[in-house]
Amino acid sequence: MLITDEYVPIIIASTAFLVICLIFLSITIFVRRRQNQREMRLKIRSKEDDWDMSGDEAASIEFTDDSASFLTRFLHSIGAKMNRSQSGDETEIKLKFLRAGLRGKNVPTIFLGIKLVLAVALPSSFLLIVVLFFPSMQTSHIFLGMWFLVMAGLILPNMWIGRKARKRKEKLVRAFPDALDLLVVCVEAGMGLDAAFRRVGEEIELSHPALSHELNWLNLELRAGKSRQIALKNLAARTDIDDVSSLVTMLIQTDRFGTSVSKALKVYADSFRTARFQKAEELAATLGTKMIFPLAICLFPVFFIIGLGPVVLQLYRVFLGN
Repeated sequence: MLITDEYVPIIIASTAFLVICLIFLSITIFVRRRQNQREMRLKIRSKEDDWDMSGDEAASIEFTDDSASFLTRFLHSIGAKMNRSQSGDETEIKLKFLRAGLRGKNVPTIFLGIKLVLAVALPSSFLLIVVLFFPSMQTSHIFLGMWFLVMAGLILPNMWIGRKARKRKEKLVRAFPDALDLLVVCVEAGMGLDAAFRRVGEEIELSHPALSHELNWLNLELRAGKSRQIALKNLAARTDIDDVSSLVTMLIQTDRFGTSVSKALKVYADSFRTARFQKAEELAATLGTKMIFPLAICLFPVFFIIGLGPVVLQLYRVFLGN
């Protein structure tokens, strides 16, 4: 399909707008990485025994007279007005942000404010670029581009939250086996379960900050007076991992029936390790089947060309050549 002259302005305008967005996104990612590196260096150099909830894995947005920026307050005010017209389960909404590592009562309203601002700012920027550089663009194309950007402004934040939650869940899944082994060692050494959770959180703070933060939050809930059963259930809900849910169920049953926590943890750790080995063996067994399609598509045609190509050329020269 050939591109006619009437589509050239909208393509150029869309490309220019996309380039500007990518530039701002690159600057944001660069600044964020530098900030994370600086925070990691400060953590490594710190000699304090106390560990707090600062950092990316414990992102919390609260308002104080000194720390709240104008942009944060502006987004919160817009999100608060938008939140009044929406209905839904607030627990599920808060849980979605908790699983993404975002805490604070103001996070949902700020998130709604960001969606509304993007839904207005993106089409407005596109319209400004069109008016300044491509005034001859057709009105239907302008409305189509603005409608697409409005939908993008409403959908992209949800996609970002989902992606952030998935990445954080992957970090928690990778950190869980190490934390479980450390928990078993601490309990077998004579520590209480609450103290063992705190100790494990301290030990894995640098290697697995996401799980360390969740264990720290569990300890804070226990200190605040919540029962161990409720705090453990909250941990399972925040992490959304089947292995953590199984561990929580086992600990609750152990506490309810009065059995030995160390023996139960040791049995659970052994069964969990066996399940991991079986899962790895299952993935290795399916490797041959998964390799069939790449081999058939990429390698076998090359082998046929190399092996049969000279023969086909020779037959062509003998029977059909002049």
